[in-house]
Amino acid sequence: MSSTNLSIALLRGVNVGGVTVKSQALADVFRGLGFSDVKTVLASGNVLFSGSGSRTEQTTAIEKALSAEFGYTARVILTDQAAVRQIVEAYPFDEIDDRQPYVVFVSEPGDIRSLADQAVDLDESIERVRAGDGVLYWEVKKGLSTDSTFSKRTAKSTPVLTTTRNLRTLRKLL
Repeated sequence: MSSTNLSIALLRGVNVGGVTVKSQALADVFRGLGFSDVKTVLASGNVLFSGSGSRTEQTTAIEKALSAEFGYTARVILTDQAAVRQIVEAYPFDEIDDRQPYVVFVSEPGDIRSLADQAVDLDESIERVRAGDGVLYWEVKKGLSTDSTFSKRTAKSTPVLTTTRNLRTLRKLL
């Protein structure tokens, strides 16, 4: 684990649905914005970086630059390694071989409630959802992450900006 607390950009919808972003090109965009210590992690839109400015300023600059460079409406949620470390440590479910452990991030912490409202009456033999500190923890049977009740409800009915990461991916960001 790193002794510094790098910022983390979690890009929504990268390398799915026809939006292809190569790691080197992604890193180049961040460097072009003046960020340092830039490192991409996996192909799912995860970037570690250091830089100045508020999160709002950084988010706006990153989304604008990515949209221009890659020709899509980029959406980004920023966090940092300290927050991700706490999120990973607080994961409420035991990790089980036939389950996928996910964390759902939101752009606004207040949006957690509206997302959690979509998790009522779930079949816990298939999936479970628990609210965390600014995130939702979601465990779902392998192979059902896009077909589960919670996934279908949130895909259709929520205007909330979210992005989901597997717990193993989050560990790689530390």
